[in-house]
Amino acid sequence: MSLPRQWPICYKNELMKILLTGGSGYIGSVTTELLCDDGHEVVVFDNLERGHREAVDPRTRLVVGDLRDPHAIRDTMQEVMPDAVVHFAAYALVGESMQEPAKYFVNNIGGGVHLLDAMVNTGVKKIIFSSTCATYGEPEEMPMHEDLPQRPTNPYGESKLMFETALRWEQQRRGIQPVFLRYFNAAGATEKYGEDHEPETHLIPNVLKVALGQTPFVPVFGDDYDTPDGTCIRDYIHVVDLARAHILALEKDVTGPFNLGTGTGFSVQEVIEACRKVTGHDIPMKMSPRRPGDPPRLVAAADKARRVLEWNPRRAQLETIVADAWAWHQAHPQGYGRA
Repeated sequence: MSLPRQWPICYKNELMKILLTGGSGYIGSVTTELLCDDGHEVVVFDNLERGHREAVDPRTRLVVGDLRDPHAIRDTMQEVMPDAVVHFAAYALVGESMQEPAKYFVNNIGGGVHLLDAMVNTGVKKIIFSSTCATYGEPEEMPMHEDLPQRPTNPYGESKLMFETALRWEQQRRGIQPVFLRYFNAAGATEKYGEDHEPETHLIPNVLKVALGQTPFVPVFGDDYDTPDGTCIRDYIHVVDLARAHILALEKDVTGPFNLGTGTGFSVQEVIEACRKVTGHDIPMKMSPRRPGDPPRLVAAADKARRVLEWNPRRAQLETIVADAWAWHQAHPQGYGRA
């Protein structure tokens, strides 16, 4: 058995060895790409259940394993002995979590605890955790800051909050150094890696499917909210800006929560109009009733990330986000491996 390591974590301007879980998924694939571009060594641990082998950067080493198997992650951690962990692997469908809550707790919490146990046993301290704004539930204030009460309204958000809690206790008792990155709406793509989910629940790729001729219209759930055009407003963040925040969190000696968003919200109708402009296609909409639990407005207060991480989104314009997503979907109209 490997002994717990005693050397310090590497910070800014030093190359690191990173164990990254969930590197075959959307945000994980782009973060892996940027880490490799920066010269870091990345080992991806992924069961490929909901991701794509083609989305794993070829410059990495892929270990096919499941966090629900404690021996698999412990053996990998002892072999790799990384400087830090970036943890993406999770189930992430709100609707599914409402139908199968136990499934989310077993995977997102149970798997996370196995990862944490493997870190403790090998002396790895730093972990960047892919959390979510869903931990806040229905926010009391807007824009949403990190000190708001966390009251999740679905098992997905609850599972993320419970793992944040586990990390805090390990920080207090064993010196784990966690960073919680609470995302808002990831969108966009790089030239190599983009969004390919089954089922697809995110607005921008579903709008672009209409432009590709794959679906006849985009459903709009509610046009009677208290917003300027009656449709929900959300904070969209380019996946490259999101990935860069993970790298900054790795490079700096920080812990705790950070909201990641642009601080600017766009309505569903504004997103559809941007997609029309970028693609040059008429994109029909079909109005449908509101979905239960959809707040009218969710926008991040990301001042802490800007101040502490020195993070500034560089691709915050909605048309830039849409254009990058459109380029990837045109090159991969059926998703990965079927260009």
